[in-house]
Amino acid sequence: MDLALNPKDEAFRQEVRTFLEDNLTDELRHAARINAGVFSDAPVNLEWQRILHKKGWVAPSWPEEFGGTGWSEMQRFIYSSELIRAQAPTLSAMGLRMVGPVIMRYGTPEQKEFYLPRILSGEDYWCQGYSEPGAGSDLASLQCRAEPDGDDYVVNGTKIWTTHAQFANRIFCLVRTDTSGKPQQGITFLLIDMDTPGITIEPIITMAGDHEVNQVFFDDVRVPQKNRVGEENDGWTVAKYLLEFERGGSYSAGLEVSLDKVKETASMERQDGQSLKADPDFLRKLAELEIQITSLKYTEHRVMSELSQGQNPGPASSMLKANGSETSQMVLELGMEAIGFYAAPDQKAARHPNANVELIGPDYALTPMPRYLNFRASSIYGGSNEIQRNIMAKLVLGL
Repeated sequence: MDLALNPKDEAFRQEVRTFLEDNLTDELRHAARINAGVFSDAPVNLEWQRILHKKGWVAPSWPEEFGGTGWSEMQRFIYSSELIRAQAPTLSAMGLRMVGPVIMRYGTPEQKEFYLPRILSGEDYWCQGYSEPGAGSDLASLQCRAEPDGDDYVVNGTKIWTTHAQFANRIFCLVRTDTSGKPQQGITFLLIDMDTPGITIEPIITMAGDHEVNQVFFDDVRVPQKNRVGEENDGWTVAKYLLEFERGGSYSAGLEVSLDKVKETASMERQDGQSLKADPDFLRKLAELEIQITSLKYTEHRVMSELSQGQNPGPASSMLKANGSETSQMVLELGMEAIGFYAAPDQKAARHPNANVELIGPDYALTPMPRYLNFRASSIYGGSNEIQRNIMAKLVLGL
């Protein structure tokens, strides 16, 4: 795969930039800039999703038959990179990047016809019901139970760390339907309406002070069996396919933008009367991160080449997830070092899009601390990085 931009790709990049200049409002940029979470809050990212959907650009990785763009891998990379550099709101991945591809692969014709257009438009806003209090990275130990009853399943149990459940009208869930064999063999994948009686959502406030995740309780929740994706007790196969998309993705463009912000901050902050960018130890850390991000970018390009040949990301998604999340944490940690004592004030009220709170310190010091705290979880969610290394050891190295 030729990674250099040809004239067609350059023209496409300019088309994307022109679209962003014309459609990405100052209000949306501001809301994205002050957001400290993985995704922008639903009111923000849904407004941006409606704009992209109208343009036909909301799901560039989807096949054209389901509403995708038909772009090449390079075009998709250019598009995602330009969105990041323009500071566009981050759309929720639960529908577009997770359950959507699963429904395309394993869903019935009726499920595809009903759900996929609603995912594209944002009419359905999804959350993910995987982790439980006793089943995180060891997902096969989940205990949330679904008992067949006529044409329904009756679901009882709980899910935790459920991102944006407070906004979602649907949840895709892994539930246990059999305990007679290996744990992986008794799991089923269900699509559940969040308005169903018996569902309770309890907020979990993060270290950053944000309401991003929740615990969801199911008490005798009736789910039509037609909402099952794949065969009963074969949900593990479906879940593994979904996790390839949750764990993969492009990190390098966002990391380059984040590191540029650290450099900018370091050039302004003073330490002993001297810019941090003149400090040899700080410069060494910057150089190490630039090398790490460059290496990650080339790895992403290799995966792009494989995807362009019709291959799934497979175990490479585990490699990208582990390296990308850990590099993100290192960049954020260096950003904390750059802002110094400005990391101390708790300014959660100022991180609302319509806030009129006077800032303590410069505006660039508002989000580094909450982002640092939020992204401590990035090496855990989506399967902890220890699990990712086990996958790589088994499937790549044959250990």
